[in-house]
Amino acid sequence: MNPRPALELAGIFRHSGPSYRARHRLPVEHLRVMRAIETCRTATLGGHVERCSQCAFERIAYNSCRNRHCPKCQTLAKEQWLEARKRDLLPIAYFHLVFTIPPAIAAIALQNKKALFQILFRASAGTLLTIAADPRHLGAEVGFFSILHTWGQNLLFHPHIHAVVTGGGLSPEGRWISSRANFLVSVRVLSRLFRRLFLAALEKAYRDDELHFHGSLESIRDPQSFAAHVEPTRHCEWVVYAKPPFGGPEQVIEYLGRYTHRVAISNQRLEAFSDGQVTFQYKDYRSSEPQRSRSMTLSEDEFIRRFLLHILPPGFQRIRHYGLLSNRFRARNLARCRELLLGARSELLPDPDQLETIGPALVEPAARCPRCQSGVMVRVSELAPLRWPAAAVLDNS
Repeated sequence: MNPRPALELAGIFRHSGPSYRARHRLPVEHLRVMRAIETCRTATLGGHVERCSQCAFERIAYNSCRNRHCPKCQTLAKEQWLEARKRDLLPIAYFHLVFTIPPAIAAIALQNKKALFQILFRASAGTLLTIAADPRHLGAEVGFFSILHTWGQNLLFHPHIHAVVTGGGLSPEGRWISSRANFLVSVRVLSRLFRRLFLAALEKAYRDDELHFHGSLESIRDPQSFAAHVEPTRHCEWVVYAKPPFGGPEQVIEYLGRYTHRVAISNQRLEAFSDGQVTFQYKDYRSSEPQRSRSMTLSEDEFIRRFLLHILPPGFQRIRHYGLLSNRFRARNLARCRELLLGARSELLPDPDQLETIGPALVEPAARCPRCQSGVMVRVSELAPLRWPAAAVLDNS
């Protein structure tokens, strides 16, 4: 088991959250997320007492908040999701594509998260499905996961979509068509269509009065100003890039385990917190040394502000499935794909024993006694959660 980090986001929130909330009027959802992170795995949420079956060692285990923005609560959710996804993997290579939007559009997205995130999903998915189905490119229906991330390494707002795409698909006649080994479709072509589809949807949302502008964007409420704000994005290149393809299903599982349930910053990246300053690790992917770890120091207020930028709208689904993997026809499509693939590509089949160990391996050590290493920790009693006034959560709403 990895040792618990000495510094945690929860500690920063517990120390600085009350004063931050006193100085700023926050949405109810932000207050709830902060409260969840602050109370996660503390007596406030209750818990249980565990006793070793061999040496009688006892410990208290407090309940998790299970909030999707909490860095301590994503491991179990991730492993459960990965277990379900193993059934969807095909014996082929997979590609990783990333769709990003220009800063001028990201500014609108920050004030209209739900509407713009929906457009980002639809435009990126529509782009992939359309270009892949074109006979001039692949000529087949592909399948893919789309995952929304809203942050950069510096915690600033940077919405983008990660897509994990099958290296091939089903033709209209029901045949399997494989992509080239290191090439799926042209990213230049993807970029142009993505830009067109996104801007068309954005203009429609504006015409339908689905967008709201305040603060620094209040000046673009009228149609002419909005058009002037968007116009430069019609002529710049929208970044769509492809990373090297995965070698097979095992690599896809490893990748998905790293990306699917990430939050804006993990506890492992936090370095120091003192004198009202937070220092954390980051990487500058635009530099000449993109993989070099660097340190950034922000005031506690700015650090909290940047983290809160990435709270998703309530109930918003940040992982979606398209094409061959769309929920309605997934089982039928995958059965047909395996039928076509197993004969010719059997050497790429995942090792079932290896895949089955991914997931439970992270959970098993927690049940083993940390003292004797041979016994199993058994729950022997419950600890009731503490109650707090509702006003403590909604005091700034």
